[in-house]
Amino acid sequence: MKTSGKLLLVCAALLAATTFILPIGATTMTDQGKQQTAYLAGGCFWGMEELVREMPGVLQTEVGYSGGNTPNARYEQVSSGKTGHAESLKVVFDPQRLSYRHLLFEFFRMHNPTTRNQQGNDVGTQYRSAIFYVNEEQKRVAAEVIRTVDASGQWKARVVTEMVPFKEFFRAEEYHQKYLVKNRGGYTCHYMRGFDLGETK
Repeated sequence: MKTSGKLLLVCAALLAATTFILPIGATTMTDQGKQQTAYLAGGCFWGMEELVREMPGVLQTEVGYSGGNTPNARYEQVSSGKTGHAESLKVVFDPQRLSYRHLLFEFFRMHNPTTRNQQGNDVGTQYRSAIFYVNEEQKRVAAEVIRTVDASGQWKARVVTEMVPFKEFFRAEEYHQKYLVKNRGGYTCHYMRGFDLGETK
């Protein structure tokens, strides 16, 4: 075998053995970008998931914990407010049917982004409003959407949603998943407002 052929085989073997390290809980983009993932926090994750999972273009949802410092955080820890985590929603979606930008506008309609560390009766840092962006494009879009929402004046106070890089997502306990499907009439403080937030501008 010629030297060039051996080099090609070695390179191919090294490429196949390479492990690409992703943040904990992150989902890779597959099938030429036909699947993307967003991580959002906007109060109790039960109500968030119930509204988002029914949006056209959403492929999968999971509730969990993001933005804290305790590995493998569990509900009892997060609910104490001491781990730094927020109750969060992982959204896997088809960008051909649902843009990240539109998802964020809906996010700002379904929760109050102007109350720091609070949604309805739920108070604490675990109920803060946050966008955990996975790349620079998501960061750019999130910043633009926040500016547009503020400029619309539909919310009577400034948006206080945190915009921070995604680091990890710890899936919540099974009884939290699709909670309002399992418990019809269960507690939620989330609903869709008919706000014109300037999305088409």
